[in-house]
Amino acid sequence: MAQQVGRGAATAAQETEATPGGASGITEADPSQNGTRVGRDTEAGRGDEASRGARADQGTVAGQGTKAGRGDNAGEERAGRVRGWLRRDPQAATVTTTPQAPSVVAAGPELDLASNDPLVGYLLSAASAVDITTLQLQSPALQALKESGVVLVVPLISSGSLVGLLSLGPRRSERGYSTDDLRLLNSLAGYAAPAMRVGQLVRQQQAEARQRERIDQELKIAQIIQQQFLPKSLPDLPSWHVAAFYRPARTVGGDFYDFIPLPDGRVMFVVGDVTDKGVPAALVMASTHALLRAAAPRLISPGKVLGHVNDMLCVDIPAHMFVTCLALVLDPVSGQIEFANAGHDVPYVRTRHGVQELRARGMPLGLMPGMDYEEKSFQFEPGDCALLHSDGLAEAHAPDREMFGFPRVSQLVGKGPSGEALIDLCLTELGNFTGPDHEQEDDITLVSLQRSPSAWRPEQHGGGGR
Repeated sequence: MAQQVGRGAATAAQETEATPGGASGITEADPSQNGTRVGRDTEAGRGDEASRGARADQGTVAGQGTKAGRGDNAGEERAGRVRGWLRRDPQAATVTTTPQAPSVVAAGPELDLASNDPLVGYLLSAASAVDITTLQLQSPALQALKESGVVLVVPLISSGSLVGLLSLGPRRSERGYSTDDLRLLNSLAGYAAPAMRVGQLVRQQQAEARQRERIDQELKIAQIIQQQFLPKSLPDLPSWHVAAFYRPARTVGGDFYDFIPLPDGRVMFVVGDVTDKGVPAALVMASTHALLRAAAPRLISPGKVLGHVNDMLCVDIPAHMFVTCLALVLDPVSGQIEFANAGHDVPYVRTRHGVQELRARGMPLGLMPGMDYEEKSFQFEPGDCALLHSDGLAEAHAPDREMFGFPRVSQLVGKGPSGEALIDLCLTELGNFTGPDHEQEDDITLVSLQRSPSAWRPEQHGGGGR
């Protein structure tokens, strides 16, 4: 018991002074100071007064003094009294045998150690403990360390990179750090640096994982918001069958389609595609969709609607971005349509005379203000079927980089299916063409519009031109 208390007293006598930048984890007892303390306590412990001291550490040191020169009987008597006193007062014994460890561990100064700081290069070249008291560098970090009272810096180097610093203040004994001290510190740094680097990498990976999770969550919210812009249902038009399909290349995309009812009973079909993909395209898509929704009921004419939206987008659209858009106004009673095209992919219509293209000239939206958009008309006959599509279908590539192409799209429209069957045929052929491991390159939008064969009436045959 006496030896345990003695070791506790020695541990409490720290040699290293903890500084604001200090490595207080390195503490060391000076053997010479312990000897001096033992000598003083031995003198104080001579005689019965010292042996009757209330403090257990005094009794213990007195026992050590006995080993230094007192008789064996006196030493045994004092040790017996100490043991008996400890047995009589267990609570006091617990307090006595508790080593006095350092109560404060310094965390070090807050350093902004830039990668181009001269101190970094110096420490990397030294690769061992450095006395900075006489070091002269134009380094803000070095100045901060000196102002914090640091006298010795041990670099923590892992894989040729400086991952941390072990900084120590002056020793309490006012002696310098010995060669053995420096060897111990360098050895400690060799073990600590890899562990610290691993910890840094783990924290970095955790931060990146949290960032990815946050981005994924935000994209899911953006996807939900974007889906709100798409039609909740298809228009219910007597003698007409409408089908639609939309699949973005990423979580959110730049394609859109809509069915906008007009005041005169007609319906405007719009299909658009914003350059680029992902969040930027989705934001522009939302703005374009809102502008179309606001302008269509008021202007009705597809050419005027596209002209108005173009002028509005030119003011705010980001550089190098534009929107292609097809606007088609359908009279469900007569089957007559009027359409204008702002640089979008040409729709295909299957008729009893073959596949026809609905072409009209016009620049993409958002490039140049004041543009005019050509309007044309077409008469749907019973059984005619049109496919409105975006370039995600025609511009898809096979593994050998061959493009699916517009001729293939035209051939698929002419094969005979309509509505959902036509859309399914296009997607099946696309999957066979690109292969099972294909990563979708662009958003895909498909809208099928067919006039029912039952809408045909003998008295209507021959009415309306193409």
